[in-house]
Amino acid sequence: MAERKPVHITPEMLEQQKEFALEIRSLPQKPETYFVVTYGCQMNAHDSEILAGMLRQCGMTEATDREHADFVIFNTCCVRDNAERRALGNVTWLKEVRKQRPNLIIAVCGCMIQQPGMAEKILKQYKFIDLAFGTCNLYRLPELLLRTLNSAAPVVQVEDEDTIAENLPVKRLRNDAAYITIMYGCDNFCSYCIVPYVRGRERSRAMEDILAEARQLKESGVKEIMLLGQNVNSYGKGLDGNVTFAELLRKLDDIGIERIRFMTSHPKDLSDELIQVMGESRHILPQFHLPVQSGNDEILRVMNRRYTSAQYLDKVRKLREAVPGIGLTTDIIVGFPGETEEQFLDTLSLVEQVGYDSAFTFIYSPRKGTRAAEMDAQVPESVATDRIQRLIAAQEAGQRKAMERFLGMEEEVLVEGLSRRSEQEVSGKGRHGISVTFPGNYDDIGQIVRVRITAMKNNTLQAERLSMILND
Repeated sequence: MAERKPVHITPEMLEQQKEFALEIRSLPQKPETYFVVTYGCQMNAHDSEILAGMLRQCGMTEATDREHADFVIFNTCCVRDNAERRALGNVTWLKEVRKQRPNLIIAVCGCMIQQPGMAEKILKQYKFIDLAFGTCNLYRLPELLLRTLNSAAPVVQVEDEDTIAENLPVKRLRNDAAYITIMYGCDNFCSYCIVPYVRGRERSRAMEDILAEARQLKESGVKEIMLLGQNVNSYGKGLDGNVTFAELLRKLDDIGIERIRFMTSHPKDLSDELIQVMGESRHILPQFHLPVQSGNDEILRVMNRRYTSAQYLDKVRKLREAVPGIGLTTDIIVGFPGETEEQFLDTLSLVEQVGYDSAFTFIYSPRKGTRAAEMDAQVPESVATDRIQRLIAAQEAGQRKAMERFLGMEEEVLVEGLSRRSEQEVSGKGRHGISVTFPGNYDDIGQIVRVRITAMKNNTLQAERLSMILND
């Protein structure tokens, strides 16, 4: 496939969007409240923060729920079939709300809409939808909403270009932790994956823009950043000079934000330099999400993953040598076309060897437009269901063993909120990315607290408090 150059959204183009937002503010019948419904990954969650920021720029405030909002926007995912079905099912539910509230405006955007012909198909089947736009058009929301408000017909905008937009307004979900997108798109074209077709080709943000955003977040009191990209390990592609993800991490580490996480990493691009930086850093947390997808080399080849199980295990070994006690998580697909019982057993064996802290496990879901969807020997649902159940059992056994290493260990927890089980307890993420619950109150939210792990409970840890709030 020919290389595509990214389209940089100019300050003048963003200024024009601000003018559209001001025009919306002046409309007598403009929507007063909004609600964003998000499906999918952290990239989608951050996109929703930007959508919310632009809607606030248009003079709207966030509603308590979708049922009472004047404008509801569904930010969709299409990586898994069930994500599409859930999104469309919830959109259909709003059709009934529309009967009581005829002025309700409904929009659908994101990865699902970016698929060729999907926007037109959805608007034809769901005639009550007012606006549909793709991932490349996110920055144009004020313009598209203004067109919707001034038109009796639905508005559709889906372009096939790889955009990079800086300085968009953001309404962040939390004050203590923030997402930073460092790159967009994917060039890997794994045979089962729709992402390169809906998120575009890889393009990296300029390092100085990322560092400036990180400094601003630190000054605002943010204690943890999560760097986002479909494949953060290939950061630097398209930039001048030999820019690497490891170099970016070094410079972010020097800024002094207390906690740095990142995802997702493709194993084929995990360099020794990056592993070394993790071992030497002061603020990069000892957690690594490294999707393996399968433990069988032939399945990995057909998936177009471009590494072997032995190469993957060697990277795991290097990570554990450089960062003792590192928390490893992964993604695994079972029932890939042509997968035999013996090949599935290779995956079980790898899971047992690694001992992941957690794993996202999936039954293969055909996505139209990908090579795997056209492959012969699709695995029967009953066989795939049996395999996923056995995989989950093996992962849970390995996870219990992996979690035992935390018992008696001291940990620092960034408190996210009150525990769902008790108002006398709080919960948050430890340095290894695992949820920890311990005694506390509302005043602890957004603070880092030192604890000692006392027990394991399924996927979480229980702890006793060792200190009051840690000072910066």
